[in-house]
Amino acid sequence: MNVTGGLSRKLLALCFATGALVPATVLAQSSQTDWDSGNWAFAATIYGWVPSVGGKMSFPVDPAGANINVDPHQILDSLKFTFMGSLDAHNGKWGAFTDFIYIDLGGNKSQTRDFTVGGHPIPVGVTADLNLDLKGIVWTLAGEYRLASDTAWKVDVLAGARYLDIKPTLGYSINGDLGPIGLPGRSGSKEIRATDWDGIVGLKGRYAFGDDRKWFVPFYLDVGTGQSDLTWQGAAGVGYSFQWGEVLAMWRYLDYNFKSGSDLQELNFNGAMLGLTFRW
Repeated sequence: MNVTGGLSRKLLALCFATGALVPATVLAQSSQTDWDSGNWAFAATIYGWVPSVGGKMSFPVDPAGANINVDPHQILDSLKFTFMGSLDAHNGKWGAFTDFIYIDLGGNKSQTRDFTVGGHPIPVGVTADLNLDLKGIVWTLAGEYRLASDTAWKVDVLAGARYLDIKPTLGYSINGDLGPIGLPGRSGSKEIRATDWDGIVGLKGRYAFGDDRKWFVPFYLDVGTGQSDLTWQGAAGVGYSFQWGEVLAMWRYLDYNFKSGSDLQELNFNGAMLGLTFRW
């Protein structure tokens, strides 16, 4: 299988999808922009995003190579703590953007069969009590260039980096006869960790509509690679503007595919997001 070629095709397809968000009419509206104002404009957003978490995690429990493999979506069910926010600063055409997420999730399942050992299906009658804790941060930092700004459209192209530091910890107790599947202990706790820097490119912006342009559609899309094989993120929704700022509701998806052989093979966050934006 040509992994490099497959990755290149994914990146190319996502870049075309990113470009498709900007209609040609937006790029033709430069005469109506406020690029040359020379004043700094700031927007700070505090938001809540409690996504479902999916992926593939492999916890090494035996030096000889036995792993317990789980999908976090089958176990995680509660939020322990989180902090999420973003900041955007603009002066003329140029700007900067940062988004920070800290999340601590947990969950447990009793007498479950939603796991494998060493990649093999578990024998009939075998169950496990599993406890999974996931802590981590996702930090995005990018520079921006404004492509268009008028009463309807604001669109920025961005380039920067995203940092991921995620630490899943699995507690397990296996019940039943595993037969030929080797496992030195039936209970214990194991931790894995992924730390990645990836370069990203993308678009972010909004389309305002209605007679008074108070309603708007915010959108965001980026794609990147680096220490991970591929990461991408997309979000879209609806918002309403007030004099002090905005309220918004969006659906957001963040996806990671890691290098071959990693204990953390795939990871994705998917769910609704509510936020307040303050502008000055």
